[in-house]
Amino acid sequence: SLLNAHIDRAYTPKQVIKKLGFRRSDYNKQIPAVLNQMEKEGKIQRIANGGYKTTREPEFVTGKVDHVNPRFAYVLTPEGEDDIYVKTQDLKYAVDGDIVRVVLHSKTSGKKPEGKVLEVVERGREEIVGRIEFSPRFAFVMPDNRKLHQDIFVHLDSTNGAKHNDKVIVKITEWPDNDKSPEGTITRVLGQAGDNEAEIHSIMAEFDLPFEFPQHVLDEAEKISEGITEDEIKKRRDYRDILTFTIDPEDAKDFDDAISYQELDNGNYEIGVHIADVTHYVIPNTVLEKEAIHRATSVYLVDRTVPMLPERLSNQLCSLRPREDKLTFAAIFEIDKDANVKKEWFGRTVIHSDRRFTYEEAQAGIETGIGDYAKELQTINDLAKRLKTKRFAHGAVNFESTEVKFKLDENGKPLGVIPKVRRDAHKLIEEFMLMANKQVATYVYKLKEGKDKKDRNTFVYRTHDFPDPEKIDTFSLFAKRFGHELNTDRGSISKSLNKLMDTITGQPEENVLQQLAIRAMAKAKYTTEAMGHFGLAFDHYTHFTSPIRRYPDMMVHRLLQHYLDQGKSVSKDDYEEKCMHSSDREKRAAEAERASIKYKQVEFMQSVEDKVFEGIISGVTEWGIFVEIIETKCEGMVRLVDLSDDYYEFDEKNYRVIGRKNKRMFTLGDKVNVTVKDTDIDKRTIDLEFAED
Repeated sequence: SLLNAHIDRAYTPKQVIKKLGFRRSDYNKQIPAVLNQMEKEGKIQRIANGGYKTTREPEFVTGKVDHVNPRFAYVLTPEGEDDIYVKTQDLKYAVDGDIVRVVLHSKTSGKKPEGKVLEVVERGREEIVGRIEFSPRFAFVMPDNRKLHQDIFVHLDSTNGAKHNDKVIVKITEWPDNDKSPEGTITRVLGQAGDNEAEIHSIMAEFDLPFEFPQHVLDEAEKISEGITEDEIKKRRDYRDILTFTIDPEDAKDFDDAISYQELDNGNYEIGVHIADVTHYVIPNTVLEKEAIHRATSVYLVDRTVPMLPERLSNQLCSLRPREDKLTFAAIFEIDKDANVKKEWFGRTVIHSDRRFTYEEAQAGIETGIGDYAKELQTINDLAKRLKTKRFAHGAVNFESTEVKFKLDENGKPLGVIPKVRRDAHKLIEEFMLMANKQVATYVYKLKEGKDKKDRNTFVYRTHDFPDPEKIDTFSLFAKRFGHELNTDRGSISKSLNKLMDTITGQPEENVLQQLAIRAMAKAKYTTEAMGHFGLAFDHYTHFTSPIRRYPDMMVHRLLQHYLDQGKSVSKDDYEEKCMHSSDREKRAAEAERASIKYKQVEFMQSVEDKVFEGIISGVTEWGIFVEIIETKCEGMVRLVDLSDDYYEFDEKNYRVIGRKNKRMFTLGDKVNVTVKDTDIDKRTIDLEFAED
């Protein structure tokens, strides 16, 4: 793949080793022999300087367009191959998200392969969201998506009653050619730009999130019986007489996990993690199931949830509401005082939650020892802390990125930005959910441990690969700019990262470095391959604990029950396809959530344009200086063209810009004072300027 992606370039064995960068030295030692063998097979040829070239003729590649700016795009190719650089004039009118066929050009050493689009294989989107502007004879829609660089032409008789400056959804009726703009017709008017409903609906439309459930899905949900029969209870372990409670945010409407607790005669504790038994109600091949697969995850925007399941299920039938009998799927553990698991049991249960705690109520009980079940909460919290200590001792990475929430008025206007605080009550629940996920994955894996890979039981794992060495090296340079050292050796990364995270706690650079560290990590994903989880330091991990809001958890429930019933392994290909779909949907959800947060941050910063904020330089580019405001965690940019006291040049190597005459420097990590110069709701950007000293 390496040589085929660089048809006009030869690589020596040393260069191949450096380029591929396998983490295992025994792999690297094999590379010269592999090259020699491939030459004998005629796949590659050796040239005079000892380098190797591919014998393959120029090839065509199919991939997805990532139109990063108006001047050029990348065509994203299958994993393991370089993305292809394509100038905008060579895109053949393809737009961001389109699937295209590319012919590769000859390559320049050290650069990405370059190519030219031959044809658009498949359009990535038919509808685009944006803001409409009218002129006397026609209208244009300016896309919200910053990767779409052409306005869409709309005839006046195709505007569907939209008014000037409305947010709209436009359906493309004619794609561009010969330098013409794409043409379209307005299918939905979302409201005036800047209005909360219009902007949130724009984000939903931009990320193709559904506005409502189809009526036939709602009808099927309403037909499900709410009653629990005695026959059903007899099939389950009955936990209705054992202390059980939920701990959730104050504004939560669905409760998908509960904890049961009892002290055993031998001095150990039995902790049960009871999860809403969604798959009891959602049956395979029904419209409810198909809708759940399609959505794959709930999406949490700043002022609303786009749920995976209809409210009848998520907030009623499956929600573990207090003082109601509920059907659950459980992981039950006998644990000693040192939080060692002595016994475990997995299966279906019926519970009756005694108390619904908010995080604040549970925290008060933990801290004061006063209130409902305070003693039990304190004991469980102590066990959770011991579990966490073991996890970090085993190499888990402590990522606690600062999240923000907004105080909104009745119209959705942000009145304040509040960093979320995670306390013991949050961590207590998290630790037991992590343990349940880990133990379920380990149980299924060990059913056929030692078997050949192809003979193991198919299962859905949540995996997280080791970070890319190049990204970790880059991050360590960032950290160094803030005065922190990081050991990037493979065996020391976790410990060194944890030490760094502890050191920066409470420091101005905390959020910046946390975000940069997370970006340096590999992305977690769903797969049928049991590859382990680097961040959690677990050999096997899955998602079992949130089936109301994640489809992979529903798959895990079904598979676990199938294997508990002595069922044979199921088709791996079917589940791998669903895993890939779920990972894609999760990525889309995260991007939509970030967009809604950014929108509210921009809207909030509009209201404080006269205030001077303390910030920290979080990024430096050739066109501007990114500054994160410490108080609100909002990030904006000071554009270099706006710095009028000198001409500033970008020093990429040292992450700084320098005035050509005055030698004034702005460096990554510097503290600065800024004010808001301008905000753009459509582009969700904040322009800053340095405050007078």
